[in-house]
Amino acid sequence: MNRALLIIDVQPDFCEGGALAVTGGNLVAAGIAQDVRTRREAYTAVLTTQDWHIDPGTHFSQTPDYVDSWPVHCVAGSPGAALHPQLAGLKPDARFAKGRFAAAYSGFEAHFLDPAAPHADESGILLGDWLRQHGITAVDVVGLAADHCVRATALDGAAQGFATTVLSPLTAAVSPENMPAINDELRAAGVTVLTLG
Repeated sequence: MNRALLIIDVQPDFCEGGALAVTGGNLVAAGIAQDVRTRREAYTAVLTTQDWHIDPGTHFSQTPDYVDSWPVHCVAGSPGAALHPQLAGLKPDARFAKGRFAAAYSGFEAHFLDPAAPHADESGILLGDWLRQHGITAVDVVGLAADHCVRATALDGAAQGFATTVLSPLTAAVSPENMPAINDELRAAGVTVLTLG
């Protein structure tokens, strides 16, 4: 089974000190970096996604409801939208960007991010198509936030036929109290959720 690691939205704006910080984000970044250093050979590919907003419409709001609208974050090309410094030496096999011109939560909405044209339109290959082209049949999902973009990515991964696992110790949630119900939702959709203990 060819397996990919999907590192979802581990960006400074989603970590402590960022525009839309998740408590524990910096620890997650460090944990993922260590995991990749020790287990990279377990994966056929290591991929990253990034929120990469150019003009996402009502996704940005001066009066956000934190459900459908949010404060300005991860503006394309800004320091807050970069990969977290802990991942600077990761050298992913490919990077994907989502949300250029609309809200996007799932990594499966992300298009290939061409380093030579980072502000291009969303014409690059979608994550799911890239995985299929490279013979990937299983994905491990880590990153931020567990109750938003990790959740959406895992649900879409299972729906697209990938054997999908969430490595919970390498995630952090905006609202940790909601995670038992979200984990039940993921398992009901066919996602394997690995937790501590």
